[in-house]
Amino acid sequence: MTKTAALAEKIKKITGVQLPECYQCGKCTAGCPMAKYMDLSPNQIMRMLQAGTEASIKDALSSSAIWYCLGCLTCTQRCPKKLDPAAVMDVLREESVSKGIASPVARKILAFHKSFLAVVEQTGRMSEIPLVGLYKLSTLDFFSDLLLGPGMFFRGKLPLKPHLIKGRKEIKRIFSECKSGRRGK
Repeated sequence: MTKTAALAEKIKKITGVQLPECYQCGKCTAGCPMAKYMDLSPNQIMRMLQAGTEASIKDALSSSAIWYCLGCLTCTQRCPKKLDPAAVMDVLREESVSKGIASPVARKILAFHKSFLAVVEQTGRMSEIPLVGLYKLSTLDFFSDLLLGPGMFFRGKLPLKPHLIKGRKEIKRIFSECKSGRRGK
């Protein structure tokens, strides 16, 4: 099995999407709130995967489009073939990271994602101050939005102490099982 056929098979196995079924109507792109910011539109990504050449797959995996996808599922809801382009984008993000060809915009998005999950794992819920602290440390972007913090703090939007939930041990167990790949065993 070629690398490109393996990716199509992986997408099918994980998402149920059979790439050849997309007939390029463009409804996914027309409804996408992020399409104007993407280097490739959602239907172009789907078409590149359908083409299945090494170059088209590499272009799709290294595009910023897969990282700008919000996962809002508008594309999925609009698809007349009931495909799931949002789920395909998830698979492509994982593939791009595992192959080391993720777009440079992925760096900050992944840093935010990891920071968010670390805070939830520790406190059981999202808390802004630890999230911002972890994110700023991991990206070394200390000053880009420095002036926003004081105003938010004085309006009570940034509590200094995170609220801890009672079931933190259960949250940690869930995270531990997900990290070990046991899921539900």
